Amino acid sequence: MYRTLILAAICLGLLSAVVQADELYLKNGDRLTGTLVKLTEGKLVFKADAAGEVTVALADVLTFSTTAPAEVHLNDGTVLNQPVMAAEAGTFAIDTGTALRAQTFRLSDLASMNPPPKPPVKWTGSISAGVTATSGNTSTEAVNANISVARRSEKDRTTASANYARGKQEDPDSGEERTTEDWWRAKAQYDYFFSKKFFGFINGSYEKDAIAELDRRVVLGGGAGYQWIESPRTNFSTSLGLASLYEKFDNETDSNSELSAQAGYNFDHQLNDSVKFLHDLTYYPALEKFSDYYLTTTAEIRASLTKSMFASFKTIFNYDATPAEGRSSTDVKYLFSVGMTF
Repeated sequence: MYRTLILAAICLGLLSAVVQADELYLKNGDRLTGTLVKLTEGKLVFKADAAGEVTVALADVLTFSTTAPAEVHLNDGTVLNQPVMAAEAGTFAIDTGTALRAQTFRLSDLASMNPPPKPPVKWTGSISAGVTATSGNTSTEAVNANISVARRSEKDRTTASANYARGKQEDPDSGEERTTEDWWRAKAQYDYFFSKKFFGFINGSYEKDAIAELDRRVVLGGGAGYQWIESPRTNFSTSLGLASLYEKFDNETDSNSELSAQAGYNFDHQLNDSVKFLHDLTYYPALEKFSDYYLTTTAEIRASLTKSMFASFKTIFNYDATPAEGRSSTDVKYLFSVGMTF
């Protein structure tokens, strides 16, 4: 009698395990029992009792069920945490606790199930510096420093950067030193994403250039943008808005302040495992007179030396249609540097 009770208990336990297993029904007629692990990016991972862990395209699934509550994310942003019930082909059902009890959804409504936890949002960036010097018949010194940081979450993005360069040259006859380069700039932008692609932004920049007689150039603006591509290999976005542009030159008494449009883009692309190309451009035409404009663009080639170190060649091109008196509209800066990412 005792042995009979033990045998019956074992049989009931095995039967219960079978009954409580998750079930996956495929369009080819197969039926798998086991545990639904997760669904991400249109791929369903299922740990089958007989075949082990398998990955199935959601397009090949007829329906499925789970015994334990599953974290179900729908395309409209709804998140449910209930056991899933098998339903008609191409659908599944969930006990939502409403008067209707079980509500049916299409498989195409699924964004993900039991997704892995999102990695914590953190700041990333790079810092670099360069030095060049000559001696003998020509005596020159030049230094530059660059830093950029970025933080990207699901809903927003913050970017900021700063560049600095200073150079001097000694007159071989008189021994007097002459400054050949002395400038710095800083800029930042905050983007808020209203959808996966569309975002609003506010930005600002501050710039000084002693050689160009630029005491300060301050730009504050905002507008809207569109993220056309965002991937580990390529990123491309465009933006359009308004900006307040203020300029003060050292050799002029009056300052210049005007309302401008602003249009620009940001692009970067990983050319191969070691080389990356980065490029941005922003155009500020005055609303009162479009021929009076300021344009700034940066192009950079970055080559990896180690996992965290890189060598960089950067070109910064600025064009001011109304420069300081006696100064050129065009400024081109070339920066060689070595740095590290973080």
